[in-house]
Amino acid sequence: MQPSAAPAKLSSPGFAFAALMLGATCIALSPIFVRVSEAGPTPTAFWRVALAVPVLWLGLLLARRDASPAPATRLWPLLLAGGFAFAGDLAFWHTSIKLTSVANSTLLANLASIFVTLAAWLILRQRPSRLFLLGLACALAGVAILVRVSLRVSPTGLAGDALGVVTAMFYAWYLLTVKGLRDRGASTLQLMAITSSVTAVILLPVALASGEQFLPDSGSGWLKLAGLALVSHAAGQGLIAYAMATLPAAFSSVSLLFQPVMAAAFAWVLLGEPLGPLQVVGGLVVLAGIYLARRGSG
Repeated sequence: MQPSAAPAKLSSPGFAFAALMLGATCIALSPIFVRVSEAGPTPTAFWRVALAVPVLWLGLLLARRDASPAPATRLWPLLLAGGFAFAGDLAFWHTSIKLTSVANSTLLANLASIFVTLAAWLILRQRPSRLFLLGLACALAGVAILVRVSLRVSPTGLAGDALGVVTAMFYAWYLLTVKGLRDRGASTLQLMAITSSVTAVILLPVALASGEQFLPDSGSGWLKLAGLALVSHAAGQGLIAYAMATLPAAFSSVSLLFQPVMAAAFAWVLLGEPLGPLQVVGGLVVLAGIYLARRGSG
């Protein structure tokens, strides 16, 4: 019975929760990597997925030894849609990070869960609960506070905040396609490897046409891009996907609110971005709104 002890421990709720928190922390580092990147925001988005693709495919090939993923041929429409949505998510978010504060861009990108429920309401006619509507109103109030702060602090802040909201829309689209792929039998590594490859193919011409600096100037610049790809993208997303397969979905989604909090903390410590009192209030109102909306959407 000894050999089964380790796998049982790895699948325990405590280990899954630790993986969830570690994954959220890894993703919280992504805006820091983007801010200090020597490449432009769109090329940085390209390198984020391009450098992670070999690792993801290697992981998928190794995983095939234990289980056969769903045939990709019947999943291609959703895989292409997921790759396109993730390309839009990264391109808009990375530009948002450059124009507004890390705290604002990350908080606003986390409105994705609200847009998911709104899409279900408008497209699938799934009427939201009163608790969701309360959370939506609360989140919008928090966004208004954050926008007011941006107007005072930075001339580009409003544009950055707007792109953060657009990011949330694209990420909501990505989440909906991921849900569809998982329902059709796609494994986490399969959808991450293929959608990341599609995203890289889409972002390459966009990055080259953007006129932004495409290559970093130094070895440390490449290390920053590698950290973004391997730590934030591959490890962060992988750990969260692993944890969400073990933990209840509602608990996992609410626990991921830890990510924007950590992003703001990293920006304060590593980039010297202090949070003003009004920004703290706005951030807390947004987090409360997202929490209520997620509880209200079941």
